[in-house]
Amino acid sequence: MSKGKLYLIPHVLDEEGFGALPTNIKDVITSINDFIVETPKVARKLFLGLDLKDHMNASEMSVLNKKTSVMEWMDMLQPCLEGKNVGILSDAGCPAIADPGADVVRMAHDMGIQVIPMIGPSSILLALMGSGLNGQSFAFVGYIPIKQPERNKTIKRLEAQSKEHNRTILFIETPYRNEQMMSDLCKSLHPDTQVSVAAGLTGPNEFIKTTTAKNWKGKFPKIQKVPAVFSILAS
Repeated sequence: MSKGKLYLIPHVLDEEGFGALPTNIKDVITSINDFIVETPKVARKLFLGLDLKDHMNASEMSVLNKKTSVMEWMDMLQPCLEGKNVGILSDAGCPAIADPGADVVRMAHDMGIQVIPMIGPSSILLALMGSGLNGQSFAFVGYIPIKQPERNKTIKRLEAQSKEHNRTILFIETPYRNEQMMSDLCKSLHPDTQVSVAAGLTGPNEFIKTTTAKNWKGKFPKIQKVPAVFSILAS
């Protein structure tokens, strides 16, 4: 018996961003009955947005998060060993990029299961594309510390790395702390360091702007509680 395939299925970044999904996504989803999801409620929104309620009700969803064990990963991939396709869905964007999924993908490789990543919106890549910063050398570092003085020390360390390697550094923050992030960046970075903010990507109020830390002072964008990606490039 041939093995099934593991599809990495993109999710929308914005509730009105379904136009950013690939045109074949409905065909792929309807070919699968076993899904590995980050949050079932959020995954169901994708099904409903694609008018796939009946298929959603006929599908099985296993939850993948930081608490999921290695044995559970194996159980999630068992349908592939039985010749069935399995799909991974994160809460937003592409699975396994700043979201759960990488461990299961690696296990799939170890088990000889074909992995198929689908085209879809990635907030990290869209932010980099729209920033005008260096796209030849870049690094995504996830979340930075919340508490001081670790937070400012981390910002300065990342700025030094950016300058040394001419590298764009990208990171994210919990949306309700976006304004505090902007304030901390302006306080900690050299005035001439480029700072790019990309928020609400693929949505109707998408915002992308790049300018110096000096120019951002007192002119913060209205992105509080809006998912955002921050990028810096020091010179």
